[in-house]
Amino acid sequence: MIIYTDILTGDEIISDSFDLKDIDGVVFEADCAMIEEGAVAVNTGANASAEEAEEALEDETRKVNNIVSSFRLQSTSFDKKGYLSYLKGYLKAVKGAMQEAGADADAITKFEKGAQTYVKEKLLPNFKDFEFFTGESMNPDGMIVLMNYREDGVTPFIIAWQAGLKGMKV
Repeated sequence: MIIYTDILTGDEIISDSFDLKDIDGVVFEADCAMIEEGAVAVNTGANASAEEAEEALEDETRKVNNIVSSFRLQSTSFDKKGYLSYLKGYLKAVKGAMQEAGADADAITKFEKGAQTYVKEKLLPNFKDFEFFTGESMNPDGMIVLMNYREDGVTPFIIAWQAGLKGMKV
């Protein structure tokens, strides 16, 4: 299994155990699901007396997104202007990290052009539909993972910048 971490913060963002779709060599999209998370029923094997009132525990289950829960992503919010300001700084930091890692000029140019096109054609027209998540550390310099819903309106999916991820085999 490969776990993808944020190259700037080291936060775990996604793994290949989810079906990652390469979109234009710029971002990964991964479908997620809403799952129930809650208390675990433990049977201790004790024989409760028939005279004792049953203890009523309030073990609530709650619906959570499986990727958000698995990687402990933290919800955050942005308006369009704030997100574009953040994104400009983030993409610049990723470019710097790519240069430090020895990426060639063609790869960096491809990333910049691809990111610009993706933002103009896919992000901005649908901006109001996105939810935003930071990594577990909540470092404001790290990747903001985007979540939206497919055309069916019920299937959530996340979006993560490929150049901002580093794969780690476990």
